[in-house]
Amino acid sequence: MPKKDIPVLFKHHNFSFYFVSNSMAMATTIANRAPKVSVLLCFSIYSALLSFSCSRVLGQSSPVFACDVKSNSSLASLGFCNTSLGIDSRVGDLVKRLTLQEKIGFLVNKAGSVSRLGIPQYEWWSEALHGVSYVGPGTRFSNVVPGATSFPQVILTAATFNTSLFEAIGKVVSTEARAMYNVGLAGLTYWSPNINIFRDPRWGRGQETPGEDPLLSSKYGSGYVRGLQQRDGDPNGLKVAACCKHYTAYDLDNWKGTDRYHFNAVVTKQDLDDTFQPPFKSCVIDGNVASVMCSYNQVNGKPTCADPDLLAGVIRGEWKLNGYIVSDCDSVDVFYKSQQYTKSPEEAAAKAILAGLDLNCGSFLGQHTEAAVKGGLLDEAAIDKAISNNFATLMRLGFFDGDPSKQIYGNLGPKDVCTEKNQELARETARQGIVLLKNSPGSLPLSPTAIKSLAVIGPNANVTKTMIGNYEGTPCKYTTPLQGLTASVATTYQPGCSNVACSTAQVDDAKKIAASADATVLIMGADQSIEAESRDRIDLNLPGQQTLLVTEVAKASKGPVILVIMSGGGFDISFAKSNDKITSILWVGYPGEAGGAAIADVIFGYCNPSGRLPMTWYPQAYLDKVPMTNMNMRPDPATGYPGRTYRFYTGETVYSFGDGLSYSSFNHHLAQAPKLVSIPLEEGHVCRSTRCKSLDVAEQHCQNWGFDIHLRVKNMGSISGSHTVFLFTTPPSIHNSPQKHLLGFEKVFLTGQTETLVKFKVDVCKDLSVVDELGTRKVALGQHVLHVGSLKHSMNVRV
Repeated sequence: MPKKDIPVLFKHHNFSFYFVSNSMAMATTIANRAPKVSVLLCFSIYSALLSFSCSRVLGQSSPVFACDVKSNSSLASLGFCNTSLGIDSRVGDLVKRLTLQEKIGFLVNKAGSVSRLGIPQYEWWSEALHGVSYVGPGTRFSNVVPGATSFPQVILTAATFNTSLFEAIGKVVSTEARAMYNVGLAGLTYWSPNINIFRDPRWGRGQETPGEDPLLSSKYGSGYVRGLQQRDGDPNGLKVAACCKHYTAYDLDNWKGTDRYHFNAVVTKQDLDDTFQPPFKSCVIDGNVASVMCSYNQVNGKPTCADPDLLAGVIRGEWKLNGYIVSDCDSVDVFYKSQQYTKSPEEAAAKAILAGLDLNCGSFLGQHTEAAVKGGLLDEAAIDKAISNNFATLMRLGFFDGDPSKQIYGNLGPKDVCTEKNQELARETARQGIVLLKNSPGSLPLSPTAIKSLAVIGPNANVTKTMIGNYEGTPCKYTTPLQGLTASVATTYQPGCSNVACSTAQVDDAKKIAASADATVLIMGADQSIEAESRDRIDLNLPGQQTLLVTEVAKASKGPVILVIMSGGGFDISFAKSNDKITSILWVGYPGEAGGAAIADVIFGYCNPSGRLPMTWYPQAYLDKVPMTNMNMRPDPATGYPGRTYRFYTGETVYSFGDGLSYSSFNHHLAQAPKLVSIPLEEGHVCRSTRCKSLDVAEQHCQNWGFDIHLRVKNMGSISGSHTVFLFTTPPSIHNSPQKHLLGFEKVFLTGQTETLVKFKVDVCKDLSVVDELGTRKVALGQHVLHVGSLKHSMNVRV
């Protein structure tokens, strides 16, 4: 990753640029010109030297694996090395050969080696939130593989509402991970994705999530997991093992003296099953994820990593997890020391394992489990059960199948990382995710031929690392927003602030270049100093003097003013929304390694924006009524508590979930939908009475209760573009149901003046049900109203 003030050569389209990462600079005029020949020569020499170095080091690197029969022929006689046996038999054979101390060594992320059995040390902890990451000790970059494709941060990928893209990204990441594993730089187990609900706009980790909606989060999680895990021709095998985290009701890190290590999330049964659990359920059942990570916080007085109802009961019992359950790092230590949930470390170790925990990120179980067994708090059989789940996962990955070069992904290597195709997918993801929030007539797209000079201003205008967010890796390369814009027109640049905190804005210098330019682009927002893990926000305003800078520059500008917000969470930018001098507003999330190119693609109309907001943008006043520690989703009129997310909050918003404009316009026409949905029941069923308002889903046979909805969607303009069709429904007002919820979504591409038919399959028990106050899912009887854009359609669901 380029360090500050080190020039880095970047090639984009037909142009190459030197740039200084995250640097302040005086106003500089940048024209479309190629670098000097000597620069290209230096780059060629550097590339050749790097290629030679990579080849030399590559020959010295090898993956970690067990059952290396070639090096030790005696291993061939061991049952767990026999690939012709089933996984259960192989796991059973391995476990019975281990001593208690050896077994305990496999309860922690830095799993111990057993040389007598040909088992090397294995590091479980690797991350792949939006690309192979260097966070976690299981993965590293070197001159063999200096970087990997860095996709946009998850919140922007979610804004694409493109389920095919979710899975495609997972496939690229897993291919690059396998390639790095084959040269000894990575493991096979990745603790991603993060599918927590973005419940509160202040949460610093909201950027890592797919947003506030349970359905979108479920679709993203299961899709990304399938992309990571699916192994060609082997339904039980794993390409890499994914992990859905952080289970459950975790969405507070450090807010006004309350941190995640001490927080007890008090959650109603209704909210737990209606909002917080669905993404995890989908991840296990639909995505067949190989792992779930329990979180630091307590839920209703119990640490999640010590709750047998949540772990053994729900994840493994109800949802039938085929894999292992891992703690967030040092979570067991946290519930012993910080939460004082147990009186001794041995009791903490026993409670975690008996609750269903299989693997401890950290050393706690390695230090205290043996004493727990000797003290009678834990049977060795419980340890056997835990490590069996861990070993079974490694066997599905081929870790115990001998030489990886002889296996299905053995041909992957550095050549398969940072390919042009992978980097283009990162750019395309950013293009599809960028959200156009405001566009006055005559503003965007800018014409690259009509615009002779462009003022580029803002603390995020020439950043690199900011674009990839957190849980990042070293990217293949960067394209800053300034570089992306300069590839099309001549630009002048002023940072305006030394950083996003913007304690002092250089307003006059910024106004000067804006006053003389044909158009102005302001690139503002946040970075990890504002919102991050362990750093929740305290307000929703742009940091420091950013608002002042934007307002004054807009006032001085002679041409269109485009405000670009780079951030994970939303901001109260009501001032910009209502300011006629600010002609367009874009939200670009943290757009990944190619973010600058994608931003330019949208601004200059090379790409028609199609992103939609995956979360609500609230006004600052909303925070006065909502403590971050209040987990309730539903409003409470008695106290004035307004509720959370578009599903329950009815107050004023800056921008709403699903908002997003296009350079074209789209029309919807309902082609097919029932007005009456009849549910057949057995004679004498209690709900044959007209007084019955809902049906218990668990008691019904729901396989055949469904129908189709068909919608005609037309691109009314001349510009081709993608469009997300949202199908919302408002259920009857029973059980304090949501005001509306997302039933389905579909992204379609249409050339100008063409139309297509979009079909939704509706599962009555799943899609037309609500969760009651006791946490039971029920089909709501009565009038359901479907919403597609401005179109509404009423259906009567009855027995």
